[in-house]
Amino acid sequence: MIQKSPSSQNNKQLVFGDVHGAVLLPREMELEKAQNLDLKFQDFIGTREVGEFLSGALAGAMTKAVLAPLETIRTRMVVGVGSRSIPGSFIEVVQQHGWQGLWAGNTINMLRIVPTQAIELGTFEWVKRTMTSTQEKWIRDGDPKLQFGDITLTIPLSWLSPVGLAGASAGIAGTLACHPLEVVKDRLTVRPEDYPNLTVALGKIYKDGGVRALYSGLAPTLVGMLPYSTCYYFMYDKLKTSYCVAKDKKKLNRVEMLLLGAVSGLTASTISFPLEVARKRLMVGALQGKCPPNMAAALAEVIREEGVMGLYRGWGASTLKVMPNSGITWMFYEAWKDILLLERRHL
Repeated sequence: MIQKSPSSQNNKQLVFGDVHGAVLLPREMELEKAQNLDLKFQDFIGTREVGEFLSGALAGAMTKAVLAPLETIRTRMVVGVGSRSIPGSFIEVVQQHGWQGLWAGNTINMLRIVPTQAIELGTFEWVKRTMTSTQEKWIRDGDPKLQFGDITLTIPLSWLSPVGLAGASAGIAGTLACHPLEVVKDRLTVRPEDYPNLTVALGKIYKDGGVRALYSGLAPTLVGMLPYSTCYYFMYDKLKTSYCVAKDKKKLNRVEMLLLGAVSGLTASTISFPLEVARKRLMVGALQGKCPPNMAAALAEVIREEGVMGLYRGWGASTLKVMPNSGITWMFYEAWKDILLLERRHL
């Protein structure tokens, strides 16, 4: 039986069968598909991974916004511009450029740090979770095996630290994704007369060397990043876990997050700082046309010219940046996770 629906004049549809067996025509099918897609998108946005990614991005943005004045003053003192004291430099910037001068150059830092923090923190959480689950399976069922004919090789992987591996993965992922922005920032900072803004810098770098130029210095950056990133995330996670066990707490308060984040940043920076000095020696040498051939040669050059203490030249100024940056980043990140992943706190 075919019947016209009461509203067929308006929506131009037919209903086949009786009220218990109707068939929807294209308009209703399209509406149902759109609703399903919307539900899938909402489910995707509500996943833990997306929440952690967004928490990292928001934490990076808020940290840079809070610490931009300190970064501005630190940069002026490092390059020898104006007063040599923090209060004097602060007053000079405000007098010469107004309050907004304290946030000068913060746009490029935002463009760099927001995706970097989002990728790093999101990768860290995902790899740690995945590796922890996989390691539990290896401990239960035995390490993975490779079969070559009648020969079976057992690969001892259950000893790997999920947190350490997650920290290393976070550093690699963040560096690979955002290294071009680091190259652009360095050009804008070191040679502003040749690279006056972001658009010009990107165009000139790409024109001169293509995509390869945007990843110049990637190898030493990764070499310096790996020990820092591994130690940084490992220290924070272990300090957090140990402190909660010692104090019989389920989670840290904001002040504790701030302090433990600062300590983890200080420790990681101290351990990896010689590699950072060597990386900067390679970068500056490349701009001056007398670059050491590799990281080991750069380290040897520093020791030869300045002694072992030369490997820690600038460590104090770096600490002024690293400790508050690390502490505030973890504090904001954990706070945003509490907001965005409220219903998943038990996971």
